[in-house]
Amino acid sequence: MNPLQLVKLPHLMELTSGRADVLVGLIDGPVAQDHPDLADAKLRELGGVTSACFQPSNMACRHGTFVAGILCGRRRAAAPSICPDCTLLVRPIFGAAPGEIGETVSATPEELAAAIFECIAAGARVLNLSVALVSSPGKGERKLEEVLNHALSRGVLIIAAAGNQGTICSSVITRHPWVIPVAACDHRGRPLGASNLASSFGRRGLSAPGEQITSLAPAGTALTLSGTSFAVPFVTGAIALLWSAFPDAPAAAVKVAVIRSAGGARTSVVPPLLNAAAGYQILADNRRRMTA
Repeated sequence: MNPLQLVKLPHLMELTSGRADVLVGLIDGPVAQDHPDLADAKLRELGGVTSACFQPSNMACRHGTFVAGILCGRRRAAAPSICPDCTLLVRPIFGAAPGEIGETVSATPEELAAAIFECIAAGARVLNLSVALVSSPGKGERKLEEVLNHALSRGVLIIAAAGNQGTICSSVITRHPWVIPVAACDHRGRPLGASNLASSFGRRGLSAPGEQITSLAPAGTALTLSGTSFAVPFVTGAIALLWSAFPDAPAAAVKVAVIRSAGGARTSVVPPLLNAAAGYQILADNRRRMTA
């Protein structure tokens, strides 16, 4: 099944392509802004470890560009291109990351905390974290928890990757009650074998497509990859569209609508599947009740 159809995004994408005043923070690798399918995208760089894709073959550049394409590539491009008219705040957090492109790339808690704080200060309403943590217990994790609490106080939603180790585990990010953790599923909605799972995911997380996703790569090409990194922007993009359709909705209401959209009992380590259409209906019903 088409990944957009699997999570009921096409109807919402027909209603809106996003609003420029809905700012999405992309904490990832740098983005190849010269890609033709990003030519009309509203991209703003916030600095970070590097400000450009000097080597398009670099894994960090490929990772950042791929996730950016899922969020705001040109409609009718190879990428899902969920919310192309939203503004994407690009905050590169790694530059020359080792490993395979499908892996969830890593950052220290201190690096991630600084990037989150910068995106919030720049006006982001939702943050996309397709990144894993390098273990750094103690002061670094405390600082990260503080900035996650800061996001809660500012009403900034945070969507984070479950990770690709295929184990039952969580992190200081995905355990935080304000964060929406995202596991990856296949084309039938079943969990990918490589996707991490945890009780916190089952309670308040979501599943989204992460198998054989096609999006943008540097040098004007496309690429097909799998992993939890690429499931996250389906949830982030859905939230950006919901906020575009309901710009006055409080962050807590948007979060509840997205989580409740999945329906079903939450008694498993496997989170239920995002249902963007149901999330829209929940917010529409809320608005009708408030104006009745």
